Amino acid sequence: MKDTIPQAKGKLGVLVVGINGAVATTFIAGLLAIRKGYAQPFGSLTQMGTIRLGKRSEMKSPKIKDFVPLADSNDIVIGGWDIFDQHLYDAALESKVLEPKDLDPIKGELQRLHPMPAVFDNYYVKRLNGTYVKKGATKMELAEQLRADIRDFKDKTGVDRIVMVWCGSTEIFMGESEVHKTIEKFENGLQDNDVNITPSMIYAYASLMEGVPYANGAPNLTTDIPALTWLAKEKKVAIAGKDFKTGQTLIKTVIAPMLKARLLGLEGWFSTNILGNRDGEVLDDPYSFKTKEESKLSVLEHILQPDLYPDLYKNFYHKVRINYYPPRGDSKEGWDNIDIFGWLGYKMQMKVDFLCRDSILAAPIVLDLVLFLDLAQRVGMVGIQEWLSFYFKSPMHAPEVYPEHDLFIQQTKLKNTLRHIMGEELITHLGLEYYED
Repeated sequence: MKDTIPQAKGKLGVLVVGINGAVATTFIAGLLAIRKGYAQPFGSLTQMGTIRLGKRSEMKSPKIKDFVPLADSNDIVIGGWDIFDQHLYDAALESKVLEPKDLDPIKGELQRLHPMPAVFDNYYVKRLNGTYVKKGATKMELAEQLRADIRDFKDKTGVDRIVMVWCGSTEIFMGESEVHKTIEKFENGLQDNDVNITPSMIYAYASLMEGVPYANGAPNLTTDIPALTWLAKEKKVAIAGKDFKTGQTLIKTVIAPMLKARLLGLEGWFSTNILGNRDGEVLDDPYSFKTKEESKLSVLEHILQPDLYPDLYKNFYHKVRINYYPPRGDSKEGWDNIDIFGWLGYKMQMKVDFLCRDSILAAPIVLDLVLFLDLAQRVGMVGIQEWLSFYFKSPMHAPEVYPEHDLFIQQTKLKNTLRHIMGEELITHLGLEYYED
């Protein structure tokens, strides 16, 4: 495969849904600052990560960006949509993630970035009232407007390839319904304004129809339905999702594998969060919170596998709370109380208080997904990209298998996929040096 990979020539367009939000402005401002040499891409696997090749004794660990033909971050061209009409400098100031001293050196570039009007419906995100939205008689008309936006962006900027990323809000909980089962039913639903087709699905449909890879950074159902996963394969487009793995769930995907590896039992895991950004405001609505809750709750069940270890995990209690607290802004606090037991059933506790910055953790994820999805598209890896589960709370997966949530297994899968692409031997960590020849 190595010799047949198309190189990342030319410009890579990145279309961001929710471009004026905290995650998007942090990603974009950070990218611009890194280009100018004001900052380093901390947290980005594509920019700073290494990958071991061959045996440990060979001491070969190049940087991933030097090993795999990724697009250069300097070649990224940004565009996108938002429900509020303001340039990105003002939007970044309002988000209060990055300080003015970090935004002012790139003020001109940020002021030149304006969103396109968004597809939005207050029914699906009840705590927001969009003022910069598209009009259309049907959802199909809205999808066609988005497709036109994609083509216009490509024509005006001269980009060679495009990736779309959802950095928008969490929609109300939506289960799979009849309109989601086939592309024919889905397209009829677009014409009929079916209530089960959300704005994020309209974006995803437009993206796939235009041959543009799509990453879903929210827990919304979006591409995780038969109609759109089929369309992705039919159009030969890579997709990935869902819900960026940043704060509390990132911690869970580290601690839970440790408990299972050491066969320590779990009685209960109580998680609560406080945050005050737009995401917190949206999640203050119980219907949007339900979507997020489903994403966060599934992690422990899949990692701990209670059916295989009933004595340890069959009846553990798991509770998740998210509380909107405006004074905290983007500086989220995730607090976990974990009740465990060990030898002879003796009880122990773990307490974790993670004071994190949600958008600071999410921004490098956006960059990595953009570059890896572009790579997947050039390589011809279509449909669900399970090897990118490393970045998601509720990773998409083939229907016949369960999702992998263990962060370290996810990392191994990601790096082995890169080795496979480049024709290198996969790393199994099986040591054969103890055997005689």
